Amino acid sequence: MLNEILLGGGTAIVSGVVGFFISKKLTSDNFEVYTQQAQAKANVMENEAQTLLERARLKASEIENEAHKNYDSAKLRAKEDMSQREDALIRKEQSFLRLKESEEESLEIQNRALQSKKINLERNEKSLASLKEKYEKKMDEALHLMEYSAGMTQEEAKNTLLKKIEYKARGDIAHIVRRYENEAREEGERKANYILAQATSRFAGEFASERLTNLVHLENDELKGRIIGKEGRNIKALETLMGVDIIIDDTPNAILVSSFNLYRRAIATKTLQLLIEDGRIQPARIEEIFTKVSNEFESKILSEGEELVVELNVGVMHPELMKLIGRLRYRASYGQNALAHTLEVAHLAGIMAAEMGGDVALAKRAGLLHDIGKALTHDHDGNHVDLGAEICRRYNEDEVVINAIFAHHGQEEILSIECGAVCAADALSAARPGARREVLESFLKRVTEIEDIASTKSGVKQAYAINAGREIRVIVNATLINDDESILMAREIAKEIEERVQYPGEVKVNVIRESRAIEFAR
Repeated sequence: MLNEILLGGGTAIVSGVVGFFISKKLTSDNFEVYTQQAQAKANVMENEAQTLLERARLKASEIENEAHKNYDSAKLRAKEDMSQREDALIRKEQSFLRLKESEEESLEIQNRALQSKKINLERNEKSLASLKEKYEKKMDEALHLMEYSAGMTQEEAKNTLLKKIEYKARGDIAHIVRRYENEAREEGERKANYILAQATSRFAGEFASERLTNLVHLENDELKGRIIGKEGRNIKALETLMGVDIIIDDTPNAILVSSFNLYRRAIATKTLQLLIEDGRIQPARIEEIFTKVSNEFESKILSEGEELVVELNVGVMHPELMKLIGRLRYRASYGQNALAHTLEVAHLAGIMAAEMGGDVALAKRAGLLHDIGKALTHDHDGNHVDLGAEICRRYNEDEVVINAIFAHHGQEEILSIECGAVCAADALSAARPGARREVLESFLKRVTEIEDIASTKSGVKQAYAINAGREIRVIVNATLINDDESILMAREIAKEIEERVQYPGEVKVNVIRESRAIEFAR
């Protein structure tokens, strides 16, 4: 058993040794093959590298030769360019030298001429000094002779002469001043008349006089009973809701809507017309129609204000101001429609501003907004001037507009051409015949009050209100009132009229002082 084991182990050892040597032999043979292959590849790479090196050397040689050629060419061009510049510089230097020589010659000639003039001036000065000395001697001799002849010293004669010249010149100066004052006044009046004529002739507007009542036509008198309603419920609802008086009398097929507020009166008239067309006249329907008409009027006045602003081309304006402009259609002053008056003032102010070189758009804007406060007087306390200025300031209107609002009622001085144009246009619009309508009692009261104010002044003989109360003619006693006092009296009367009397436009105070000397030839 042991022998078998030993025999098997020996066999295995022998086999392993034999296998080792065989494997080593095979590995040695492969290594030689790999070595040969690597050597061959190295030789190939060496040959390729040598070839590339040769090519690089040839390329470098070509580039070097090309560079040498370019360098030589550039060097040649640079030399030629330098030569040309040197030639040009030499030519410029030669031209400069010639110019310098010419200028030096010219300066030399001018210096010689100046020296000659200087010598002549010195001679003339010496000659003038000599003549002046001779003149002074002659003047002294003449003065001594005049002193001897007149029996006065030189100073006394000079003073006497100056006084006579001053006395004579004063009359001439006064005459010249008076003449220029008259010319300036005439020219100013002529220019003002021209501007007013241009403005009035180029503007043609439509004017309407608003009454206190509106007439609503009915198809038949049976509708009057339906408008009154059972126990007067319908007419009471109408008057309470709309704030107007509805007058139903014996006038056939008609009823009257009465109110001092044009806006409320217009809404009431439209509401009645729609109710009559609808036929259902009862309190609930009245309120429904009234609300609908009120909303339509609010939209309408804003739309109308926008159209007017665009038509006049006065720029961008706040919607609240445009709404108030539209509301002016339903406001009247002295029987004159406020919107018609406002448009007339805007157009006239624009034309006047154009004639005087002002801003036309700004003048129209100021004219359009000068009475904007009248749209608020029915709903707010205060006068229309303060209300208008306040709302225009609130919406950042131009100071010219604010000044026009105050100035057209004399509360501020006129500070610009545009403001002056608005004030003139406002007075022109108010004074136009037929523009305004007043009741007889108020007219008589105003005229009487103006005459009474003038008559109470000391030294007044007679006082007459003429031209529909727009002028007061005051005749004073010439022995009691002199010229200066008559001017002061005119100012006092005008001031008192402003404080005590309400009137449209302006009142001219004309104080007449006349002195007469009467004698008879027999």
